[in-house]
Amino acid sequence: MGEKFRLDRFLGECGQGTRSEIKGYIKKGRVTVNGVVAKDNGMKVDTDTDIVCFNGEEIVYEKFRYFMLNKPQGVVSATRDGISKTVLELLSGEITEGLFPVGRLDKDTEGFLLITNDGQLGHELLSPKKHVGKKYLATVDAPLTEEEMRTFAEGVDIGDEKKTMPAEIRTVLEDWDDTVYEVILREGRYHQVKRMFEAFGSTVTYLKRVSMGDVELDPELQPGE
Repeated sequence: MGEKFRLDRFLGECGQGTRSEIKGYIKKGRVTVNGVVAKDNGMKVDTDTDIVCFNGEEIVYEKFRYFMLNKPQGVVSATRDGISKTVLELLSGEITEGLFPVGRLDKDTEGFLLITNDGQLGHELLSPKKHVGKKYLATVDAPLTEEEMRTFAEGVDIGDEKKTMPAEIRTVLEDWDDTVYEVILREGRYHQVKRMFEAFGSTVTYLKRVSMGDVELDPELQPGE
């Protein structure tokens, strides 16, 4: 069963402008409902049965919207920022009203970032009680010993009130210059991956998130797509 909205709110929910802008569009005859030019801002429309067009193009109501972004370095995980470019600015051509990033990736961290307007899903993915795993690939300048890897997995004192939750870690690549680890966390503290390695004297030189829960980052997505 569809939802019922005032026409002006329907258009606003679909990102077609502010309330005053939409009122002007309707007044100028730019909005039709079921093929008839709309005259009343407050007329009720049903998202399932009524066809609303703006400038001749049908406006389709989507209650929830989901975007998988391969976040590049140098962009902040925020809806707005007075200094740096935000992840919402990467959604070129999309209506971003109501959208937000689920969790944060550091400015210099790349990878999977979910952007949505589904607040309940965001809560489910971020709640420590839900134990949703976030998988990262971390390149570090100094490898951990086997004992350090066991300690890393059990939980690390990173200077907070309590140790981190148990994590998963395995070696992906090790050479003379760098070591790459796969790390799975089930919480999201500030700079957590970096701080966990720093506790063992190892610096993260590159960090990329590759999955959230069972959803893997699409390998076809280039940074910024």
